[in-house]
Amino acid sequence: QVQLVESGGGLVQAGGSLRLSCAASGTIFRINTMGWYRQAPGNRRELVAAITSGGSTSCADSVKGRFTISRDNAKNTVYLQMNSLKPEDTAVYYCNADIRVRLISNAKDYWGKGTLVTVSS
Repeated sequence: QVQLVESGGGLVQAGGSLRLSCAASGTIFRINTMGWYRQAPGNRRELVAAITSGGSTSCADSVKGRFTISRDNAKNTVYLQMNSLKPEDTAVYYCNADIRVRLISNAKDYWGKGTLVTVSS
């Protein structure tokens, strides 16, 4: 079984910073793209940032210049550095990873349970 466990959420004032981490564990052959999504109350889940196994990144326009995604392939971990946080960044942040558990298996999407980020004004 594969598990994704997020950490690093919390309460921060506007303009502050937080760093989220997500570690994948279990039977893993290869991790392809990893990403962070977020969902605010009443809103749909949206992609925040993603990073391929080779290190190519992409992010939503709303966080460009403020958030940075990175990963440590040796640790099966993805990070999200969030700077200059705004109240509108308040949401539950979910880790996502496209993981192949065996050489002969297809890759599958896995999700963490989420970590709450609250930005006060």
